[in-house]
Amino acid sequence: MSRSILRSSLSEMARPTKRIALVVAMLCAVRYGAAQDTPLLSGGVGFLTSTNGGNTTYSPVIEPLIAIPIGDRFLVESRAILIESFVPDQTGYDHNHFIALTYLQGDYLASRHLTIVGGSFLTPFGTFNERLSPVWINNLQDGPLIAGLGTGTGTGLGGELRGSAISRNKYSIDYVGYFSARSGNEQFNSQRSAGGRVSLYLPDNRVEVGLSYGRLLQGTQENFYGMHVWWEPKDTAFRLRSEFARAHHAQGYWIEADYRTKAFGGLDSWVGRIEPVLRMQQTFRRDQIVSDGLPLVNTQRVDFGLDYNLPHNTRILTSYARQFSSTGDKNIWETGIVYRFLFPTWKGK
Repeated sequence: MSRSILRSSLSEMARPTKRIALVVAMLCAVRYGAAQDTPLLSGGVGFLTSTNGGNTTYSPVIEPLIAIPIGDRFLVESRAILIESFVPDQTGYDHNHFIALTYLQGDYLASRHLTIVGGSFLTPFGTFNERLSPVWINNLQDGPLIAGLGTGTGTGLGGELRGSAISRNKYSIDYVGYFSARSGNEQFNSQRSAGGRVSLYLPDNRVEVGLSYGRLLQGTQENFYGMHVWWEPKDTAFRLRSEFARAHHAQGYWIEADYRTKAFGGLDSWVGRIEPVLRMQQTFRRDQIVSDGLPLVNTQRVDFGLDYNLPHNTRILTSYARQFSSTGDKNIWETGIVYRFLFPTWKGK
């Protein structure tokens, strides 16, 4: 979940009793997995700052992730988020806290071509929501402006069918289809929707191209269309990622590139740990009806990032963004430090 989505969610605070119940439920799930294989506890912890219009917000965040294998074919996985934001106000600083499950799902490996997923899952539209949103993966603190197009609340409550339709030496085709029910539950908020994604991967060129489709099935029904292109050239540490999304009222795109050099002693040298990042994005209004969470006017934004990859899965994130629109231009400065952890919850038998 991106910081832009998180900020909009901070006003809907979970009650303390539900926060305690959430933690207890995750611990119970861990104990249940002990009877089979060893569960893995992973995730990230970070301290982030964002300066927008001269006001600086401080946000310590924890995103734990747990994977519990049960037998050879079943897996339970979940991710949660705990964030405390210190926001400037007229008297100094106020603080808000937020804790919730990002998703909680069960995966059943039916065959080599099909996995059946049930529960609360990340909406598989585009690539950012499923692949890049965790705090320890995202190269920049903020998600793209179009991150909410096609994903709704970010999660669905229902089921998925996904897997590899075709796998050859020269290419492979992956698919996912989903249906989500409507839910106003505080922890499992979702919209009634359906859709899917198809991706073609060319291993020789290390290129992935995919198409996404989603349909909102409640209220004013809408269609969402998306496309993504990823390119990671072989034997380099260069990555190019991009997405385009179109809805009934707005559309937009983002392109992001990052690079680490091997020329001065490899990726583990002090120079090789430096990672410049560039993201360019634009959104366009198709009309003035607001239902998608995008800016109310056409907006352009460019982010310049300079990350440093310390040993032991620790990253320093720094970035400067300039946003342009008819309502006014603004500068956004962001810094942070993020640590990714991974260990078994206990020794296996």
